[in-house]
Amino acid sequence: MVQTIACVALVVPTYDEAIAYYTQVLGFDLIEDTPMPNGQRWVLVAPPGSRETRILLAQAKGDAQTQRIGDQTGGRVFLFLNTDDFWRDYPVYVARGVQFLETPREESYATVAVFQDTFGNRWDLLQPKFPAAS
Repeated sequence: MVQTIACVALVVPTYDEAIAYYTQVLGFDLIEDTPMPNGQRWVLVAPPGSRETRILLAQAKGDAQTQRIGDQTGGRVFLFLNTDDFWRDYPVYVARGVQFLETPREESYATVAVFQDTFGNRWDLLQPKFPAAS
């Protein structure tokens, strides 16, 4: 049996604001932006070169969802962005205004630094030291 995670939903204030941030600041690709009923859209973004997992940008509907924007995990790192070159990407993100919450550090598993996206979600930017297991 083969299974994969196709996408992870990320609650955002508006589609266009989220598309702008993820494509212009983080450099993600806009994979799909399809209108749906009731004004909703199916919006998928992904880092360049990502083959399987996408982020579904889900515009908040109602107070309960709006209150969770940027805090879907109670303040814990939510998303993990692997890179093949940490020291190429880190200064680019800093120059684009990405808010890093710590200085980069070397761990046994990766070079890593936590950043916060414009909506408050915490991410790890990391370059793993070992190839992913197949």
